[in-house]
This record gives sequence, C-alpha cells and structure tokens, in this order.
Amino acid sequence: MKNKISDITTSAVSKIILSDGDIYHGLKSNDFGFTKFGEAYFSFIKYNKIKAWKKHTIMTSNLLVPIGSVKFVFYDYKKNIKEFIIGADNYVRLTVPPSIWFGFQGLSNGNNIILNIADVHHSDKEIEKKKINEIDYNWNFLK
Repeated sequence: MKNKISDITTSAVSKIILSDGDIYHGLKSNDFGFTKFGEAYFSFIKYNKIKAWKKHTIMTSNLLVPIGSVKFVFYDYKKNIKEFIIGADNYVRLTVPPSIWFGFQGLSNGNNIILNIADVHHSDKEIEKKKINEIDYNWNFLK
C-alpha cells in the first residue's frame, strides 16, 4: 500500500471549557478516521527534542496533543513533505494512514503529550525506522 501526504486528514475535535476542568474529546466510533479500535497509547516528547523517523506498515494512527504543542513532519514515497503543528491551542486530530514516514518535535516547555488512538495493537514488527539524517529535512531547531 502506498499512501501519500494528501491521505492525511485533519479533523476538528471538540473541547469543552469548564470552570472546574476542561474536557477534550478524542475519537468517536462514528468519526471519520475511525475504522476499529486496536489500542490507545501516550508518547511524551520534551521541549525541542525530536523523535524521527518511523513508518507504520499496517497501523492507522489518530494523533492528538492535549497537553503542549508538537510539530509533526510527514514524508511519503513521492518525497513530499508536510508539517502540522497541533496542541492545546490548535486542538485537532490527525489521521495518518500506514506507509507514511513521520517524526515529531516538542514545542512547549516541559512534556508535550501525544495520544495515538490506533486501529491495531502496537508491534515492532509493523514499524520501519530511519535515523534522523536519512530523510532530508531541516528541523529548524528551536533556540
């Protein structure tokens, strides 16, 4: 399967602001991007740190950042690159089909938290990885 950058979708996600604590929705079974539930897991990324590059060969990821801000960079087989910055101030869900390389960088001080609601269980057998310099991208390191 050869998915491309244009297959990544951005979906608005509701955020309910309450005086005693907010509610951030993630994914409903009738939302675009939901096919089935495999698992949900959190990934933490510290300020200005980068985790790159990986590609899921089977998994569709639904990525949300409820705390902090994260820059996601995607790279497809046609060597197209696309960036998204999402987080508490731009709360959206990215739906990423299999076979697209990606990495991410923490943009807020402290921990930035990514939630992945995946359609399959996480397995190292369906992930390919590259070193950060194996894909030509300037991360514009923050100072």
